[in-house]
Formats: sequence, structure tokens, C-alpha cells
Amino acid sequence: MDLENKADADGFLPILSHSDESKAEKLPYDNEEQIRIVTGEEIVTSEGVRRGLKVRHISMIALGGTIGTGLFIGTGEALANAGPAGIFISYIFMATIVFSIAHSLGEMAAFIPVSGSFAQFTSRFLHPSFGFAMGWLYWFSWAMTFAIEVNVAGLVIQYWTDAVPMAAWITIFLVCLSAINYFPVKFYGEIEFWVASIKVIAIVGWLIYALCMACGAGDDGAVGFRYWRNPGAFGPGYYASNPDLAKFLGWVTSLINAAFTYQGTELVGVTAGESANPRKAVPRAINKVFYRIAIFYILSILFMGMLVPYNSPYLLGNDDESDAYVSTSPFIIAMQYAGTPVLPDIFNAVILTTIISAGNSNVYIGARILMALTMSGNAPKFFGYTNRFGVPYVGVTFTAIFGALSYMNLSAGATSVFNWFVNITTVAGLITWALISFSHIRFMQALDAQGFKRDDLPFKALFMPWYAWYAGICITIIIFVQGFTAFLPWKPVDFVINYLSLFIFIALVAGHLLIFRKPFQHPVEMDLDTGRREVDALIWDDTPPKNIWEKFWYYAA
Repeated sequence: MDLENKADADGFLPILSHSDESKAEKLPYDNEEQIRIVTGEEIVTSEGVRRGLKVRHISMIALGGTIGTGLFIGTGEALANAGPAGIFISYIFMATIVFSIAHSLGEMAAFIPVSGSFAQFTSRFLHPSFGFAMGWLYWFSWAMTFAIEVNVAGLVIQYWTDAVPMAAWITIFLVCLSAINYFPVKFYGEIEFWVASIKVIAIVGWLIYALCMACGAGDDGAVGFRYWRNPGAFGPGYYASNPDLAKFLGWVTSLINAAFTYQGTELVGVTAGESANPRKAVPRAINKVFYRIAIFYILSILFMGMLVPYNSPYLLGNDDESDAYVSTSPFIIAMQYAGTPVLPDIFNAVILTTIISAGNSNVYIGARILMALTMSGNAPKFFGYTNRFGVPYVGVTFTAIFGALSYMNLSAGATSVFNWFVNITTVAGLITWALISFSHIRFMQALDAQGFKRDDLPFKALFMPWYAWYAGICITIIIFVQGFTAFLPWKPVDFVINYLSLFIFIALVAGHLLIFRKPFQHPVEMDLDTGRREVDALIWDDTPPKNIWEKFWYYAA
């Protein structure tokens, strides 16, 4: 039976062919009776998880997954340091890097759709020691992020009232977000879909609102680029005796902020192992990354710089009216300057749903990374145990337990340690990005060595391999540069904090190398089959949308 021709004739996604016909014997299914037309909900993968995430789930997770507190709140300090032009340039530059990472991961994840994919890709295509170190550091970063988000949720509520103790809010969010992750993955997909939809609608609404305010609908009339002229396009920068050097260092801090804000782009790689028809879902999600970045990030930063001056006392919380954490959000400050009542409260509610969504994703991601570590032999097998819904419940429990660290921030003495965890999460994300780029370079070498043609892949990344080299080198530089504040002047404690995650990564790699002494693999020996062949042998039920609702999300997502 000619499976590839049959798939083409029936309109389904073709099974990938090799340039070397003899390699077709590697397919595990060799007769017609073993080929099934399936839907995602039917599939239980070799890892034990279910492919319950639909195309609209993957697309909206890719769209809304990176939109969080980094954009809504963290941009305030970057705007204060770099000014509107500085932060705008930073986000455009980082967008070019993020686009490369998304394409690198998309090419690998569409071809080999496994749970927690990039942790396995690093082990396969770079070295098991790098996969071990990156996987555990990345898992720890998301476990710590869960604790951070649980704590921030309570801080956001303080925008309205502080009558309820913070410990109570932490407990409520900790229990609820942990419990959600024990349900089937389709429930996670639905929750993230609708919350991401709220975020998308809110940002689109804010962009329209910001355009109207800039053109004269607010109390101050037409703002335009008034604040680019006074107080100026570039902010005061970071401490330096030379004003020009200070402005440059301020731009560097905004560049680092942009890198942290964009983190989460790799979520598509985590969800690939549980997506229905990953050969279709992953490419569709990746293909729209450019437009999402341009609309939701670049335009938001542009309007933010038009409506809020970089010397606003609200940006750094130096005003006398409110000490609420969310009051430093440039989105809300812009509404306050425009004199729009009620809207700041509505947007604060949007930020709260964003944080709840982020906390939900943190546990999901952490559990799937543990499963990926288990599959690559870098974690105990019990982390891969799944319940009857296909949920890795041991991984969920272990990740959720770390959310209790959010209670540390209730103590003044523990706050500094909590900030260490924050730094680990951000730099760990940058290390992951660099390894994704370098893994993709080795992946392309493996394809060539084993006779695969990139033109036959379900998704082919653009401008490769040079684009991957560009992203990998730039991210590596940023990893080393991000801690420059420890040198101006020299502060040993800050140095340790800024580079702690890098030190942990190096220690994990070195320890794994010394203990296991696994050699580097030649590209011809790299595993391109595990996680791929079972998907190759399936013909997916690709029924077109039937009603208006399905058609809307088919094209919108």
C-alpha cells in the first residue's frame, strides 16, 4: 500500500518520505490493517499522555502564552530607564531572535511531536548532559515561576483591597491552580484558550483605545509623539558618569526586559506531545508568530511610549496615591493620564486572569518537562506515571508543591531569597532559548546525514541554519551581559544572584559528564525515529469546520 500517495489523494497530510527509499523500512506499520484514521482524543502516546489539544488550543496557547506580567507590568521599569525609543528598539531587536527560536522549535516539534520536546531534543541532538542540565534547570524555573505567579495574584488584588491577608490569597490560588492540572489535558486547553482569548481581546481593545487617546480623545488632547520630544525619546539610563554611556546601559536593561517578556514562546514545543494532529497544529501556530509579535508586542510598546512619559512617578511606584503592585503598569497609567474612569479596574481584572492563566501553565509545563526528562533517562521513572486521563500526576504534584515557596515573600527576611528564584527563572529561560537554537543546528545536520530532505518536513524553518546561529549567538551574549549591574560598582552578592542559574547549569553539565561520561554522537547516529514513527503511521481525521463557530476559530486561531 502506497501510504504517501493515498494520503495525498484523500487530502490528508502526507507521511514524510525519505530521500533514501530503503529507510522507509523503519516505519513500524507495514500493512493496511495497522493504519487507522484517528482523532486526537483517541491517541494515547507511547509516553502515556493523550493528544487532546486541538488546533485552536495550540494556536491560542502560542498566542497568549507569552502575554503576561512581563508585558503588562514589567515594561514600566524598562520604559523609565530606556525611554520610548529605547524600549521600542529593544523589543524589535528581540523579536527577530524570538522569531528564529519559534521557527527552530517548530521544525523539530512538528517532525518529532513529543511531550516537553526541546528537553528531549537537547539530549538527542547536542548531548545528554546538556539535556539533563537544561531540563532540570528549566523545570526548576517554572516551579519557581509558579510560586511567583501565586504571590503576584495576591498583590494584584491589593489594587482593590487589602482587607484579606496575603496568606489567604496565596492559599486560595495555590490550591485551585494545582487542582486544575489533574484534569484531562483538554480542560487545560479550554481554560488556556478562553483566558488567552480574554488577553487578546483586552490588548486589541487597549490598542484601539490608545490610538484614540493619541489622536486627541483624552483629557490632554492629541498626544501624538509629544513625550518623545519632552522629556525625550531616550531615558536617563542606568548609572554611569558619562550621560551617553548611561543611556546605552539603560537600553541594555530594556533589552534584557524584552528578552524576559518574550519568554514563553517555546510553549508550542511543550504542547506538541499532546496536540491532536501535531503535523498541522504546530506549523499553523508557528506561522502566525510574526504577526502576533508585531501586533501585540511592538504596537503595545509603541503606544505605551506615546501615552506615558518615561519620567512618570507612577512607573517606579514613586507616587503618593497608591503602593499597589499593579499600579506601575504602563497600560493602567496611560488610562489614568487620559482621565478614563472605571477602565483601569477592568484592565486590572484582565491582568489578574492573565496571572491565573500563567500559574495554570506553570504547573502544566513543569509536569511535562519532568515527563520529558523521564523519557530521556534523566529523571526517575515515576515522574512519567499518568492517571486514567493521561495526566502525569506525579509530575503535577511535585511541581505544584514548590508553589508553597510563595509564602516566603510574606517575610521580609525571605524576600531577598525569593528574588534569587526570580532571577533563576529568567536566565534559565535564556539558556533554554540558546540550546533550542543550537539543537536545531545539529538536528539539520542529522537530517542531512541520515538522508532526510528538509523540503519534505511538515514545517520548514526560514533562513536556516544562519538564522539559528544568529539567535544562538545573540542569546549567549545576552546571558553574559544581563548581569552587568553587578559591576557598576562591583557588588559580589548581585554578581552571584545575576549569574546563579548559569553557575547551576554549568555544575549540572559537569556533574553529569563526570558521572555518566556519555560521548557526543555523530549526526548519523542521532535518534530521529522515537516519537515520530507512531505519528507518521496515522492518517488524521481532518474534518473541515462544520458551523460558523468552528469556522471562526479555524481562521482566527
